[in-house]
Amino acid sequence: MGIFDKPTLRRLKRRDDMPEGLWTKCADCGAMLHTLELKQHLQTCHHCGCHFLMDSRERTELLADPGSFEETGLGLVSANPLGFANYPEKIAAMREKTGLDDAVVTGRVTIGGQPAMIAVMDFKFFAGSMGSVVGEKITRAVEQAVAEKRGMVIVSASSGARMQEGMLSLMQMAKTCGALARLAEARLPYISVMTHPTTGGVTASFATIGDVNLAEPKCMIGFAGPRVVKETTHQNLPAGFQTAEFMLEHGLVDAIVPRNKLREELARLLAFMMP
Repeated sequence: MGIFDKPTLRRLKRRDDMPEGLWTKCADCGAMLHTLELKQHLQTCHHCGCHFLMDSRERTELLADPGSFEETGLGLVSANPLGFANYPEKIAAMREKTGLDDAVVTGRVTIGGQPAMIAVMDFKFFAGSMGSVVGEKITRAVEQAVAEKRGMVIVSASSGARMQEGMLSLMQMAKTCGALARLAEARLPYISVMTHPTTGGVTASFATIGDVNLAEPKCMIGFAGPRVVKETTHQNLPAGFQTAEFMLEHGLVDAIVPRNKLREELARLLAFMMP
């Protein structure tokens, strides 16, 4: 019998003064990453390069020239046109939790000195789903780009159309694409940046019709999820199906750009494409 009493796991208690959310486990390599480490490396794993979700505020800070971001489209809030149960309460709770009006942030920026409008989707707000407000804000941003002769950059991260708004949500697909057609008529560039995940109606509309389509490494890009596709087609899916690398190989994506190189690449493209 030992002279020391070794406590069992059941008797060990978590310290009350230990804050939560300090560590995150990398989904690719399993490394434990401190919050400060993730922030220093732009929300990427410095062991394997895995890209974590990045919110809209961090993303605009990453892409825009310092001090150049001027937010537009403030104050637009989703209504409840279909009378969906508890939808207004959920929107209010999401706004309070995230500090956002809806799942996209738009504004004027310069990137490498080039004037542009930017729209950045935020997956933390209703999984980045596209409702009437998201479609309206993106459309207004594109129209502003035409009026002010700016390039357009849209950063997508979305689960698709928002089911609580039904057909009104699906209408945003045509609405945003129509605005982008007018941008093309004005001979102004549109650069689409797809991040993890870009799916559903967003993939089937504005996310994949850029003059140049960029993507972050290993992000998921697709319309329906792989399980739905497999059950519908009754076929085994190829390795890496719906990853950015698969889409690059098959021509949907023009280039895969790591997050720390994204601003430099956007500045280079805008400098080349702006009239």
